[in-house]
Amino acid sequence: MSTFSSLLLMAAVASGSLSAGDQMRKISVDGRERSFLVHVPPQYDAGKPTPVVLVFHGAGMNAATTVSFTGMSAKSDEAGFIAVYANGTGLGRFLTFNGGGRKGETSAAGVDDVNYVRALLDDLGAIATIDTRRVYATGISNGGMMCYRLAAELSDRIAAIAPVAGTLAIEVAELKRPVSVMHFHGNADMIVPMRGPDEGTPRFLTFKSVEETIAIWRKLDGCPERPVITDFPDKEDDGTRVRQTSYGPGEQATEVVLIEIEGGGHTWPGQKSPAAFIGKSTLDISANDLMWEFFQKHPMK
Repeated sequence: MSTFSSLLLMAAVASGSLSAGDQMRKISVDGRERSFLVHVPPQYDAGKPTPVVLVFHGAGMNAATTVSFTGMSAKSDEAGFIAVYANGTGLGRFLTFNGGGRKGETSAAGVDDVNYVRALLDDLGAIATIDTRRVYATGISNGGMMCYRLAAELSDRIAAIAPVAGTLAIEVAELKRPVSVMHFHGNADMIVPMRGPDEGTPRFLTFKSVEETIAIWRKLDGCPERPVITDFPDKEDDGTRVRQTSYGPGEQATEVVLIEIEGGGHTWPGQKSPAAFIGKSTLDISANDLMWEFFQKHPMK
């Protein structure tokens, strides 16, 4: 971005409006300086309430790297929602969120990232006209775990979630309000295995299996036990196949949907895998397309 463009954007923000493109915001939360990256689509109209999709990076990543990893800004431009890339805490660019599942003292263990998201949304609401009934969350790995924590503890602000390769890492006995979930996971994921922690998982981490996560959330949302199972067409020769298992409707017409990628790794469906060690990424589906369609069905009631 040029210096002139940056000045124009700063002036727009100062006057309480946003221009299309990207900007980094800084806020103070619990005595810490925190930041997040906002992507505003070209069709944004301050006179109309606009949906928001929060995007949470994986452990060791950050907001900037998550833009290309997910491709969410392109979907924002197409669909017209504001994409917000959150930043966790840590050293340099290697950040994490306190989504639960950390034993002992770790860098994120004492950080209240739920309060951070609350403050983020307050700040965003002061400069943008957001639709408070249509604020959604997605994220990869540790960021996916953070989505579940938000659904459990900030359901008055988060309408629905779509975690990718990240399971439930906290204990949840009940919800303040039912929250719909669309969960993406590869059955060849070696970083967050579908069956839960294994010998390759760091000892300070714990998280639930995909099966347990879906079962817990299905019960919390009051969804029926019998699912509807659909196989997606195998359109690409990429060594993957995709199956959708859907439970619903539950309370307040909620749904719990698992999209399992056979042969899929620790990747974002629809985006090419950036590194061989994280496994294959399916191109048979687009996580961004599917989750946005899902989000549109589940505004806050």
